[in-house]
Amino acid sequence: MKLKTIASGSKGNCSIVLCDETNLIIDMGISFLTLKKTLEENSLSFNDFSGILITHCHKDHTKGLATLINKTKLEVYIPEGMYESLKEFVPYPKCKFIEDKFNINDVEIELIHTSHDAPSSVGYIIRHNDRSLVYVTDTGYINRKYLEKMKNHNCYLIESNHDEVMLMDGPYPRFLKERVISDSGHLSNRTTSKYLKKIIGPNTKTIILAHLSETNNLPEKALEAIHEQELPESINILIADQYKEGPIIEV
Repeated sequence: MKLKTIASGSKGNCSIVLCDETNLIIDMGISFLTLKKTLEENSLSFNDFSGILITHCHKDHTKGLATLINKTKLEVYIPEGMYESLKEFVPYPKCKFIEDKFNINDVEIELIHTSHDAPSSVGYIIRHNDRSLVYVTDTGYINRKYLEKMKNHNCYLIESNHDEVMLMDGPYPRFLKERVISDSGHLSNRTTSKYLKKIIGPNTKTIILAHLSETNNLPEKALEAIHEQELPESINILIADQYKEGPIIEV
């Protein structure tokens, strides 16, 4: 299994997961042409993919979805409760409604129900052969029962959205600050680092900190919070960028 982030942040999110014959797109918050170019540069095409996973309906995760659906044969895998928020640009026949556990070919996927101000928002635990990936962005907190399921996986892509001091001292209006720090908002650097301390294990090789705010965070702030938890030095810690593709990570 391999993971590549293409964009991560409030202006657009998209990643690809490569599992031998089954390849997946996660979120489509970038343009069709941007994704097409990236795939071609990596000797891939849309015909190499088996489906699209969507974490939630917000524009920075879906703005290129209508064009992608219109120009390819790919289907969108979503919880049924998410469809109402996507139906304007996702035709019903192109949807595959998913349960908490499902398979796409030989890839096993389990949903993590997240806490965000969007209907039926989710993250994923993705398993293929003996490798596993946790993919969680855009949530105000993680329920304890999902933390148990998230323990000791090979790779974590997890939101580290804001530094709490930068947010509260920053330019956002009060209502927006309250939204970000609420239980249906976004994870702070400090909260994410504490979660990771609880869930990483001997199998963990890579952590990718994602969805960093351009206004209320800095890469060094996110990394500082992680390093304060004294995680094993053997774990590779990366920052997903808004404007630059990440490397292809061997999960």
